[in-house]
Amino acid sequence: MFRRRGDRYVATFAVDEVRVLRKVASEVVGLLTDGFDHSDPVVCRLFPEVYPDDAAGTAEFRRYTEGDLKTAKIDQAGAILAALPDDGDGAGEVRLDAEAAEAWLRALNDARLAMGVRLEVKDGTDLGAELDDAVAEDPSSSRVFQLSVYAYLGYLQESLLNALIE
Repeated sequence: MFRRRGDRYVATFAVDEVRVLRKVASEVVGLLTDGFDHSDPVVCRLFPEVYPDDAAGTAEFRRYTEGDLKTAKIDQAGAILAALPDDGDGAGEVRLDAEAAEAWLRALNDARLAMGVRLEVKDGTDLGAELDDAVAEDPSSSRVFQLSVYAYLGYLQESLLNALIE
């Protein structure tokens, strides 16, 4: 999907891909703004406790770092939104410089972490088997769609990473 062209990283997206990426990036922004709640397991995954055995130390660390980290994560999701083709026909080419490509990688990672928590994907989860089971149970379920998006984001992330290291 992504390929290096000079000093840019380029990919062409179909209308549905643009819609999915817009929705995913917008949901990350929403989670980090309106929906920001430390009791949410997704927020806990995106902002893990740095000192699991020291609540006071973790709170102190958060006090000094959380605002900047949250802003960076919002900006990274915004980099996806800014680079996608306009809402007109939706399809088109994305051209990223190195800085935008790295922001995309971090934003895609955040989106996958968030989805992984919601979908209960663990380190040892066989995504193919999960998707096969979900399709067998109900091919039109939201779980099938969500697992497919999760897999697509992983593919996109890997594609961009490979283009960066070429």
